[in-house]
Amino acid sequence: MTLWLIILLTSLASFGISALSGKWLVPFLHKLKFGQPIKVKDGPEWHAKKQGTPTMGGFMFILSTVLASMGGYMAYRIWAGIDSLNIAATNRFYMLLSVLIFSLLFGFIGFIDDYTKVVRKNNDGLTAIQKIILQTIFSVGFLFALHVFGGGRTSINLGFWETPDLGIFYYILMFAVIIYLTNAVNLTDGVDGLCGSVTFTAMLIYTVCCSILIETELSCFTMALAGGCLGFLLWNLNPAKCFMGDTGSMFLGAAVTAVGLVLHNHLLMLLVSLVYIIEALSVMIQVTYFKITKKKYGEGRRIFKMTPIHHHFEMSKWSEYKIVISFSLTGAFFGILGIVLVLAF
Repeated sequence: MTLWLIILLTSLASFGISALSGKWLVPFLHKLKFGQPIKVKDGPEWHAKKQGTPTMGGFMFILSTVLASMGGYMAYRIWAGIDSLNIAATNRFYMLLSVLIFSLLFGFIGFIDDYTKVVRKNNDGLTAIQKIILQTIFSVGFLFALHVFGGGRTSINLGFWETPDLGIFYYILMFAVIIYLTNAVNLTDGVDGLCGSVTFTAMLIYTVCCSILIETELSCFTMALAGGCLGFLLWNLNPAKCFMGDTGSMFLGAAVTAVGLVLHNHLLMLLVSLVYIIEALSVMIQVTYFKITKKKYGEGRRIFKMTPIHHHFEMSKWSEYKIVISFSLTGAFFGILGIVLVLAF
C-alpha cells in the first residue's frame, strides 16, 4: 500500500461517512424541528423560502473528518513503521491532534449559536461578545500548542521573504488572523453549497502543499475534510436539503486557519483563503462606507447591492450554482498559484 493510496482511502472513507450520515441526520433534524430561521435582511428576499431547512448539517463532515483522519493516520503510522519513541513524529501527531481539537472547539461555538437560534426561533444566537470570549480562549490554547509542538517559529513566511523573529508579537498577530479568518469562513456560508465547495478546494490545495512540505500527518486531516465536504455537498447543493449551520462553518473556519498556521507558509494561507478574506472584507467596506456617507450626506450609501459579496452577485441575478462554481474556481486559481510559489521558494 502506497502513501497516496492511504490518503485517497482516507478521503473516500470520509466522503462515504459524511454522505451516508445525512440519511439519518437530515430526518432527525426535521424531527427535532431544528430548522434555520431566515431574516430577509440577512440575504435576498427569495431566501425566505428556505425557512425551516434543517441546520447543523455540519455534523456530517465533522464526524467523518474525525473518524477518517484518525483512521488514516493510524494506517500511515503502521505503513511507515513509525517508532513511538520518535519525538519528531510524536510532535507532528500532537500538532495534528491540536488542529482537530481546535476545529472541534470552534464547531462547538457554532453549535451553541445554532442551538440558541433554533430554540428561540429567530436568527439571534450568541452575542458578539460571547463569541469573541470563547474564540479568544480556544485560539490562545491553539497558539500555545503551535508553539510547543510546531517548532516555535515566530517569523512570517512570505515565501520569497521571511521576516525576522517577531517573538510574542507573532502570536498577537496570528490571534488576529484566527479571529478574522474563522469568522470570514462563517460569512461565506450564505449560498447553498458555497462554503463547502470553496473549503473542499482549499483542502485539496493544502494536501498538495502538505506533500511538498512533507507534512504527511496533516494531509490525513486535509483529505479527510475534503472528502467530508464533498459528501456533505450531496445534501447542501441548491436546493439544499440541509445547511451546515454555524456548527459546520466555524469548524471549517478553524480548520482552514489552523492548517495554514501549522504549514507556516503565510503567503500560501493568504492565497488559499482569499475568497473568504474578500467575503469578510466586502462587509467591512460596505459598513464603513455606509457610516461615512451617512455622516456626510445624512443618508447611508452602499458600494455593493448586498454583503457579503456573494449576495451582491445574487442580487445581480447570478444563480447559486454560478456563484458556487465561480468562487470555487477563483479559490482554485489562487490556490494553485500558492502551490507554484511553495515549489519556487
